[in-house]
Amino acid sequence: MATLITPPTTTLQLHDHLEFPDSGVLSKVLWKDATCQYTLFCLAAGTEISEHTSTRNATVQVISGSGTLTLEGQPITLEPGVFVLMLANAPHALDATTNLAFLLTLSAEG
Repeated sequence: MATLITPPTTTLQLHDHLEFPDSGVLSKVLWKDATCQYTLFCLAAGTEISEHTSTRNATVQVISGSGTLTLEGQPITLEPGVFVLMLANAPHALDATTNLAFLLTLSAEG
C-alpha cells in the first residue's frame, strides 16, 4: 500500500492533501507500520457512515468541516480542533454535515 509519507520525508501539510469527493469518502494513508496507521479522511457533505466497531484503539482529530460522531450512543460535535479517543470495540457512527476532514490514527491491536 502506498503512503503519502515515505523516508526520508517526515512531514507534510495536511491542508495540501484535502480532496473532497462529490459524494462518499476519500481516504489517504499517510503512514503505516506494525504499530500504527495514520489516515486522512475526507467526507462529502451529507455522507453517513453506519455504526461499526474496530478491534483497535483510535483517535480522530478534526481538520476542517463539521459533523457528528456518535460514540457509544453519545453524540459528539465535530469541528476543527476537536480530538476524540475511541477505545477498541466501541460502537461508533459518523454523519458529515459539511465537507469534513479528519486524521484517524489506529493503534496496534490490543
